[in-house]
Amino acid sequence: MDKDTVIRGTARDGRVLILACLTTNLVAELQRRHDTWPVVTAALGRTASITAMMATMLKNEERITVKIDGDGPIGQIWVEATPDGDVRGYADNPHVDLPLNSVGKLDVGGGVGQGQLYVIRDTGLRDFYTGSSELQTGEIADDFTYYFVASEQIPSAVGAGVLVGTDLKPIVSGGFLIQLLPGHDEADISYVEEQLKGVPSVTNFLQETPSAEALLRKLCPDAHIHGIQDVRFQCTCSYDRLERVLISLGRDELVTLRDEDGHAELTCHFCGNVYQFSRADLDRMIQHIEESQSANQEEG
Repeated sequence: MDKDTVIRGTARDGRVLILACLTTNLVAELQRRHDTWPVVTAALGRTASITAMMATMLKNEERITVKIDGDGPIGQIWVEATPDGDVRGYADNPHVDLPLNSVGKLDVGGGVGQGQLYVIRDTGLRDFYTGSSELQTGEIADDFTYYFVASEQIPSAVGAGVLVGTDLKPIVSGGFLIQLLPGHDEADISYVEEQLKGVPSVTNFLQETPSAEALLRKLCPDAHIHGIQDVRFQCTCSYDRLERVLISLGRDELVTLRDEDGHAELTCHFCGNVYQFSRADLDRMIQHIEESQSANQEEG
């Protein structure tokens, strides 16, 4: 099996942009860290695959965050990704079990429900750009297809799939994103529609040929490749970051934690890592806040 990658190319003299990805290891790591059950693994994995592809279109210091806010039992799904292939994500409720849908597939739409899809781009310069659209089916790929047209006015076709085994672990995961760029014509639209017929199921194709490049070539045989990006699970949490979160609570809250619990424990939603802060750590943070407040008063 190829390693997890996103591959990007263009076809039709640059009027068609195509991205394809293989994300099996990434989704397996998300499943392991969050102990997701199959319908959640599929929902989170599809979201992570599409977000990873979108991130490769950003500049170096930018970051993209996708939030799927549905009213189904899964709750919110969050995924963050960077242009260099770092991806992290989680779902509110990892343990959701639903009957198969009417076509015998995992009922991702039932797990997600109705609501909104949000895309937040962080430029790295304290500027954030947010787009949103209503969820159409909750099946994730359909919702992104609609998002690109409704929010970004880019005609697009999005596909994503996660095949989960009887051991609850993903067998294969990946997807594609095709966009019609400015200057496209009816012939380009017909070309894309015809090529999509060749891949009725992302997971069926990737199970037979687990390669992002093979998927891209199947969809656009004449595509010119412009970039290949390795993809991996990577969280940005750290002891220092979580300490700053505690300090942001303020002196009184830290004093309460120290006096009542004697310690603090924080868990990162994105990776599940647990950070322990002792009484001595809390004392040090309280002292830091008091010294900062005293210095500000003297300056005032």
